[in-house]
Amino acid sequence: MDSEVTTIVPHLIGGERVSPSGGRTGPVYNPALGRVVREVALGSAEDARKAVAASAEAFPEWSGRSLAQRVQVMFKFRELLIRHRDELVELICEEHGKVPEDARGSLTRGLEVVEFACGIPQMLKGEYSSQVAGGVDSFSQRQPLGVCVGITPFNFPAMVPLWMFPIAIACGNTFVLKPSEQVPSCPLRMAELMREAGLPEGVLNVVNGDKTTVEALLTAPEVQAVSFVGSTAVGEQIYRTATSHGKRVQALCGAKNHMLVMPDADMDQAADAVLGAAYGSAGERCMAVSVLVTVGDDTADALTERLLPRLDALKYGPAERQGCEMGPLISAKARDRVADCIASGVEQGATLLRDGREVPGDLANGFFIGPTLFDHVGTDMRIYREEIFGPVLSVVRAPDYATGLKLISDHEYGNGCAIFTRDGDAARDFCARVQIGMVGVNVPIPVPLAFHSFGGWKRSLFGDHAIHGPEGVRFYTRLKTVTARWPSGIRSGAVFNFKAGGEH
Repeated sequence: MDSEVTTIVPHLIGGERVSPSGGRTGPVYNPALGRVVREVALGSAEDARKAVAASAEAFPEWSGRSLAQRVQVMFKFRELLIRHRDELVELICEEHGKVPEDARGSLTRGLEVVEFACGIPQMLKGEYSSQVAGGVDSFSQRQPLGVCVGITPFNFPAMVPLWMFPIAIACGNTFVLKPSEQVPSCPLRMAELMREAGLPEGVLNVVNGDKTTVEALLTAPEVQAVSFVGSTAVGEQIYRTATSHGKRVQALCGAKNHMLVMPDADMDQAADAVLGAAYGSAGERCMAVSVLVTVGDDTADALTERLLPRLDALKYGPAERQGCEMGPLISAKARDRVADCIASGVEQGATLLRDGREVPGDLANGFFIGPTLFDHVGTDMRIYREEIFGPVLSVVRAPDYATGLKLISDHEYGNGCAIFTRDGDAARDFCARVQIGMVGVNVPIPVPLAFHSFGGWKRSLFGDHAIHGPEGVRFYTRLKTVTARWPSGIRSGAVFNFKAGGEH
């Protein structure tokens, strides 16, 4: 540990910054420099219980507030996010390594969800049926659950938390956020801005930590729902543990996103699209394109011919360096894992066209892997089967459209995919038949906007609800239906059966 590092990122519980009860801390790196910049409190089970207790105590008052009062907090929070945008972007760049444009863009996508939450009254309107029977009316309403938990990943320190807690809180819930211990500062700062926006103490709590903290949150009796974004192995375990304790869960997990390029596609457009989609954010995003499926050898040759000079011109380095388009990986462990995946691709017979394992000497202290490109990748290879989560693109050559469609649908992950073509019939068929949750047509990263919902299929999502948008509102609320009759003074005696035609 760097002896000069004295700043410790604390918890936020009941509106107050709280030091770890057990005294445990962990290092927080600047991954571009490979250097510890601060420490983060690693919460104990007791810290997690305190955060849950604070949320449970705040729930009755917050859920009882009017929709107008809740929405006013969201409007003020939106203003504060915009006012503090540069501060938040700087924290993202420092702890994650994103280049400023990427950090700013991800914050903007989170801000869009806050704007959706500002319109939550529209989403919480129930349905009303008058005179369903003699003197009887029926209506439904969506009500908050109680204490909700969000467990968020390192790759989007602002965006993913903003996909969760604004909607949950606007719906009337209280929330405990457990951000990645690798990027704790931005989530904590956003929670403080919520407090500044007028959110009562205890409605939003932040508890940092590791497996110990998570396990305590998953099993706390007061917790009603758990949102998770991260790896499939962890997400499946969280889903099993939390559901076994009676909680609803949405766990958004791993991906292996394919981009299918037809022979009639605009090859320059496709090359530009896959360049940004595969190597943006150093490939550390669940919607990154990691497999380029080409229909026919001519298509593959045309694309690789265009990609190679683009890769040679791609600039990567630390966030503060002008013109960089890609930053480092999050940690030395992540860098070494990606390097090992690249080595496996070579060993299994793929053609390595560009090798990112050797980086310039001035980047040697950081956790960098350069842009890497494989051709002639087989579907039995590790680099095809596994989520690499790094700047590695694999070209898989398919003899025809049907083969390409099938291999995409057959993969165990079903998060996102895209087709590039000028043929409307092919695009329509692809959208209808591909077994993937989010599909792009000449759009390489088809992330739905805030007023739609984000979620994959198969082993990319555990649970029944996608995140944010209408599905997020349904996840953070439950339906109540009321059937009501007011006394009319007419007495008809007891009724022992359902009568035809709704007559009661």
